[in-house]
Amino acid sequence: MPPLTNSDATAVEVHRPDRGIAYGVGAYVLWGVVPAYWPLLLPATPVELLAHRIAWSLVVMAGITLALGQWGALRRLSAKGWLMVACASVLIAVNWGVYIYAVNSAHVVEASLGYFINPLVSVLLGVLVLREKLRLPQYAALAIAVLAVVVLAVDYGSLPLISLTLACSFGVYGLIKKTVPLDSTTSLTGESVVLAPIAVGYLVWLGATDAGTFTSNGWGHALLLVSAGAVTAVPLMLFGASARRVPLITLGMLQYLAPILQFAWGVFVKHETMTPVRWAGFGLVWVALAVFTLDAARTGHRARKLELAPRREAAVDLTPECR
Repeated sequence: MPPLTNSDATAVEVHRPDRGIAYGVGAYVLWGVVPAYWPLLLPATPVELLAHRIAWSLVVMAGITLALGQWGALRRLSAKGWLMVACASVLIAVNWGVYIYAVNSAHVVEASLGYFINPLVSVLLGVLVLREKLRLPQYAALAIAVLAVVVLAVDYGSLPLISLTLACSFGVYGLIKKTVPLDSTTSLTGESVVLAPIAVGYLVWLGATDAGTFTSNGWGHALLLVSAGAVTAVPLMLFGASARRVPLITLGMLQYLAPILQFAWGVFVKHETMTPVRWAGFGLVWVALAVFTLDAARTGHRARKLELAPRREAAVDLTPECR
């Protein structure tokens, strides 16, 4: 069978919304249950786990990029493009490292907060960096989110640094990715190429000094460390497949599955402490997200109606001629 052309692929993707939703749910559910995975890799330290994740992600992503025939895009990338990829790689490494630390140090709930407020941080970055204009509901959502952070800071006794680091690093990462002329798969491969020499060098040093766990804790542990590459790549591929098949608003609503599952894991499985004030802070975050999501859905619906109106008028005009 010959490969699909772009138009053929688009036609297939547009008419497969159910499959797109299934891919999206799969991606966010995997991201949501990953807190159950990282503790399995103990006694490796968060830094060692991060290094393995980077190294094995490169192996997996290089294979995928080769299979898709997309290495040419990396070879054609300009020096400025590689600089942006390098900046993105630093941010995603910070995000991954802090998340692994949070999960393995009983801060899953605080980590989930970071991904709850991430969409609002992205909106704030759009205002501050891209000079985008906000609608009144978006201002309200941001104000409620700031109040939530203040409430949680009072309860924690300090700013929720894990949450803010995760939200800000991923928000700026997304902002930079807008400027990189690569799709998500090839871009992650490029980021892995940038980070891998440091990660592999660190792992070699750990092995030489007998400070690592890759060869000292049995085959099962070694295989789990290797699986970090697939844990990174599989949800990303599902997400990419979903993004091509469903509207952005639908994908935006699905994204809350991950922090909801993470929050549930932290509260109901790991039994992390949730004081009344902490519940109030999370409640404010959820109110802010509800305001933000409803406004996005309403705006998207209005935009689609305006887009379809000229087509309907054209169809009416053409009807007599068709007869």
